[in-house]
Amino acid sequence: MNKGLMGGFAWAGAMLALTAAAVAAHKLGYIDRETVTRLTMGAIGLMVAWYGNRIPKTFTRNASARQVQRVAGWSQVLSGLAYAGLWAFAPIPTATWCGTAVILAGIAVTFGYCLTQPRKAKAA
Repeated sequence: MNKGLMGGFAWAGAMLALTAAAVAAHKLGYIDRETVTRLTMGAIGLMVAWYGNRIPKTFTRNASARQVQRVAGWSQVLSGLAYAGLWAFAPIPTATWCGTAVILAGIAVTFGYCLTQPRKAKAA
């Protein structure tokens, strides 16, 4: 089975296990509902960072494509870590809005960088 697919299944299983454990702890009275939300959303941010870290590790022959992959990787890692940090420490409304803005900014940086790359002329 593909290594990337196995990583995806591992993340999915970890997210389900974390959420189930947090809900069980909430039902037993160990943690409150806000902590369940913060744990789940923080894990989503770490997942974005993990996938961002994998972007530059995929093989591409074209040098400019590798450069785009590096920028995409960095922007996704940083936005994922900022998202997780916001959900860990910021008030919930701030984490919601600023976290969304951080993820969208990471996507915009990647998209903007792609648009600034010179296009190769097609061979006749």
